Order: sequence, then structure tokens, then C-alpha cells
Amino acid sequence: MAAPPVWATSSHGEAAQTRPVDLATLGEHTAHCSSTNGRLASMRCGAGSLLGFVSARLVTTAALIGLLIAAVLMWS
Repeated sequence: MAAPPVWATSSHGEAAQTRPVDLATLGEHTAHCSSTNGRLASMRCGAGSLLGFVSARLVTTAALIGLLIAAVLMWS
């Protein structure tokens, strides 16, 4: 069994440097997290993008929803 990675989180007053082992472990971690949250993460990302689009165009979105409701009420 492999030993767990050792994390160096302090630079002791010097410039912080990233070790290749740290980057490799981080890459493995993000790959694991991405694979476990694939569809949910993409749905969350899409919902966030849609929310950003709608909130930036709030008045236009409200007007379009109002027109859509009026059109449905007129034709039903």
C-alpha cells in the first residue's frame, strides 16, 4: 500500500514553490472529482450560465415571459 502524500503548506518566509508530486496528486484528485460529478456538475454549470444570462437581462426576460403568457392566453 502506498504512503499518503505529504502536503507542504508553508513556505517558511520564502517564495512558495509547487512540487511535481503536489501537481500530480492534485491532477488525480480533480480527475476523480470530475468523474464522480459528471452529469450533475454539467447541469449545475448550465444552470449557473442560464441564471447569469437571465439576471443580466432581467427586464427583457420579464417582457418575453409576459408576451409568451399573453400569446398562450390569446390562443387557448
